[in-house]
Amino acid sequence: MTEPLHFMMGQFKAVVPTDRQYCARHMWLQDVGDGLFRVGFTSYSVRLLQDVYFLEWTIDANTDVRDRQEIGEVESAKAVSSMFTPCAGTVVEFNPTLLNDPAGINADNYGNGWLYTFRTSHPLLTPEQYVKVLEDGWDETQRTIKGQMN
Repeated sequence: MTEPLHFMMGQFKAVVPTDRQYCARHMWLQDVGDGLFRVGFTSYSVRLLQDVYFLEWTIDANTDVRDRQEIGEVESAKAVSSMFTPCAGTVVEFNPTLLNDPAGINADNYGNGWLYTFRTSHPLLTPEQYVKVLEDGWDETQRTIKGQMN
């Protein structure tokens, strides 16, 4: 595997592994064979969420979904946030470990903290394209964060 890319979020280094693809909604997709991808939150999104402690799905496994369809909620120290699909496809299976304890998202978001398996044939972003999305949106993200703090 090649060295991961990085994006600096102030003092925090968001890691972007190069062995997977990405979507602009800050999720990674890693090919696991047979046309399936594991999907998880990027370190950028985990940093913004901070300490995920509740995860709820509003769809069942083996559900066909649209691009940007809401499929669940995640609750963290920062807020309750809706989760949306990275693109159109089929949510095949949820990570059973996270159903009981979503702390794996915080501890190992690029490993055992994956969210679900997904089948799609839609184009995704390369790691380099995803870093560009982060760079292009960072000023707006900082304004949003500062607005939440005031």
